[in-house]
Amino acid sequence: MSDLEWDVKSYLTLGGAMHDSAVNIWGIKGYYDYIRPISAIRYMAGKGQSSDAGLINYDPHGLPLIPGAIELIENNDPLAGVSAEHVGKIKIKAWKGPDFISDPQTDVAGVDWILGTRWWPYQRASFVTPPFAGYLSGHSAFSRAASEVLALLTGDEFFPGGMGTFEIPQNTFLAFEQGPSEAFTLQWATYKDASDQTSLSRIWGGIHPPIDDIRGRIIGKKIGLEAFNMALNYFNGTLSIEENSIGDVAKVYPNPFSSHLRVTTDMQGKIDFVLLGIDGKQIINKSLYILSKSAVIEMPAIAPGIYFAKLKHVESGKSIIKRMLRQ
Repeated sequence: MSDLEWDVKSYLTLGGAMHDSAVNIWGIKGYYDYIRPISAIRYMAGKGQSSDAGLINYDPHGLPLIPGAIELIENNDPLAGVSAEHVGKIKIKAWKGPDFISDPQTDVAGVDWILGTRWWPYQRASFVTPPFAGYLSGHSAFSRAASEVLALLTGDEFFPGGMGTFEIPQNTFLAFEQGPSEAFTLQWATYKDASDQTSLSRIWGGIHPPIDDIRGRIIGKKIGLEAFNMALNYFNGTLSIEENSIGDVAKVYPNPFSSHLRVTTDMQGKIDFVLLGIDGKQIINKSLYILSKSAVIEMPAIAPGIYFAKLKHVESGKSIIKRMLRQ
């Protein structure tokens, strides 16, 4: 095929996989609304230690004590404070955070003991943790879906030439502190290897706990395969006309809507109308009788947001429209 055909087909397939990954993962994030490491660690450190009820500052919701990593602050500890106000609190050996960096071009925060309630993930201060739920990891799903698509598009799971590389220059690559101290090269044999390292980077950086990772990879793999097969149907012309024209059989408007919706269609008879919230909860489920090509649906008082309308022709059993609406 020509370069143009290759570009169009590759971008359509990869873009579809990324879009499907976003819809799936952010649906899961919204459903579980799961905590991020910065919130969990600071909360638990604020509660105390959960290892020994006989020690000071015990709380079952606290952090477990791990010698050399998570300990209690004692008298004469550099973190004890001017008036020993931090004695008995939790300290963690970790990256010290952006407060210890004045000039990111020359300063390195380094690793040392810090107050547990001041723990930071390894990112710049202006982008500490994304303001949405952690579970599941978008990086895990996006990268794995992309790796599956690239392997199927090229017919080879390996990078061209058998090795993909990315150069990391010394002292100029990190944006939030000087580093790394030495130049090095990242190497991956397969697209999946690169995807796995993308997933792990979120754990190493403290943006995700391990529980967010593997299930994201599993979902990404499934989405990548399905997106590729869907794209093949477009390229091979095997999608039926009926499937392509479903959205033209009926119209639902206005969008955005307020007090009512109107349905227009050339199909007559009984039609089931369902309105769903973005969380999947059913708002309306009623039957319409289309006699003069249209019907009006009075809407209940609902909160502003995004909703999904689904219409099904009862006699044929076919879904005639699935559309996103905004209130």
